[in-house]
Amino acid sequence: MRCASFTLAACLALLLAACAPAEQAAAPVAGPPARPPVSLTPEAEAMKAAILREAERGALRSLARLAGEQEGFMSNVGGRDHFEFWDLLRRTGVDPNRKLRDLFEGPPGKREIDGEIWFVWPDIAAKDVRDLIPEKLTFVERRRLRELIGEDGIDRIRAGEGYPGMRTAISAEGRWVYFVLGQDGEE
Repeated sequence: MRCASFTLAACLALLLAACAPAEQAAAPVAGPPARPPVSLTPEAEAMKAAILREAERGALRSLARLAGEQEGFMSNVGGRDHFEFWDLLRRTGVDPNRKLRDLFEGPPGKREIDGEIWFVWPDIAAKDVRDLIPEKLTFVERRRLRELIGEDGIDRIRAGEGYPGMRTAISAEGRWVYFVLGQDGEE
């Protein structure tokens, strides 16, 4: 009987403690400060819409024509014609139109190159090489990085290379700067 009374008393004490208002709110878990979302300029927003229009149509020639109208646009390090390069990618299983649509679904990053502001997709590709090392990233960023470029890409970053995945950038003035694989385009 004495054990039953003790158990009943302990249960009541726990129940009362759970129902009583908390004296002190639990401190939030500290983490890296949240980054404010990047807002595109109206010019960059207009170029993004133009690129998406062509990518949604699925016509590489139109997309290549738009790229060709951009001063200094880069699609590949070999200097190959944009259409030829993207067509080669498509024939090897990478659809540039689909990839652009996928990239633009995520948020942009922001980066300054030679005094010019560029909006970069995916946002993680806008980070400096020294900040891309997984140990310097948040858990969520590390997971996204692994999803985007895999372990081989992470090994390349650890070896000192820039973001090795496909990415695109638009300047604040609305110029489509690049749509590349690897680290081409930012040097």
